[in-house]
Amino acid sequence: MTELAERALASGGLNEEFAAELLRREDEEVLLGATELRRHFFGNKIEICFIINAKSGNCNMNCRFCSQSAFNSTDIEKYPFKDEQELEDIVSAWEKYPVARCGIVTSGGALTDEDVEKLARFIENHCAKGKEKPLICGSLGRLKAHAIERLKQAGLTRLHHNLESNESFYPNVCTTQLWRDRLDTVHQAMEHGLSVCCGGLFGLGESWEDRIQFALELKREGIRNIPINFLYPHPGTPLAHQPVMPAAEALRIIALFRHIIPDATLRICGGRVSVLKERQYEMFAAGANAFMSGNYLTIPGAGIKADLAKLRELGLEAE
Repeated sequence: MTELAERALASGGLNEEFAAELLRREDEEVLLGATELRRHFFGNKIEICFIINAKSGNCNMNCRFCSQSAFNSTDIEKYPFKDEQELEDIVSAWEKYPVARCGIVTSGGALTDEDVEKLARFIENHCAKGKEKPLICGSLGRLKAHAIERLKQAGLTRLHHNLESNESFYPNVCTTQLWRDRLDTVHQAMEHGLSVCCGGLFGLGESWEDRIQFALELKREGIRNIPINFLYPHPGTPLAHQPVMPAAEALRIIALFRHIIPDATLRICGGRVSVLKERQYEMFAAGANAFMSGNYLTIPGAGIKADLAKLRELGLEAE
């Protein structure tokens, strides 16, 4: 194990000073340390999830990267909350694969009470069939306490709610809600006993110092399920002309997070195909121990069969 990986293991993760030192090291050393930390905590097990875009478009938030924002003009399919049978059909099609979780994702700043109830009934009926996997997660915008409790009672196991960036950079991402408002939703989910999946999006123009501070903020909040996304510059958004991040830079971001929060599940999601391209399966060498398979919200992703074949080739096992 490298010197900085050993320090990360002994101290529960690198502090700001040593994280900055890590970034001065060569790629080979950075990735080697990240690989060893992943193996230490997770062995050869890799967790796979997939998502369902259950309600698309017309979001009243002005996130500068998002194809679903009503403030932007990306040409996407827009529809209201899917009906229960359609959700069940999609989930059932995935049950033959070794996937751990299904994320139900909805656009908009917050779900209506009616949509909360629709989702709760779907989860209840899914759980009533005795199906242990995939577990159902939700990415549902801001939720009030009563909605969180209703969904938990129905069988929701985890709430996904990204902070997107560190607090100081966040005004460059969105101005229709505060970073602290997003964090409050995360806190409420924790207080109600739900597991939390909370990470961000990289390639928005943030600095390496922003990235370090973001990892440290997640660590202080006790978040250990962290989705890592890379910007796809959607046409019709303010970031449409943002340069696509080089794959090497994306891999270093994953490795940075592994050294700062060594025991976290790092899940590579949006941008895996479009940013990492032919290097996408090097995400495991960079320290990732989980990823999203299948399509993303408004763009296609990688197929589960190809992903599973690559795991076997690399000597890794879907958990």
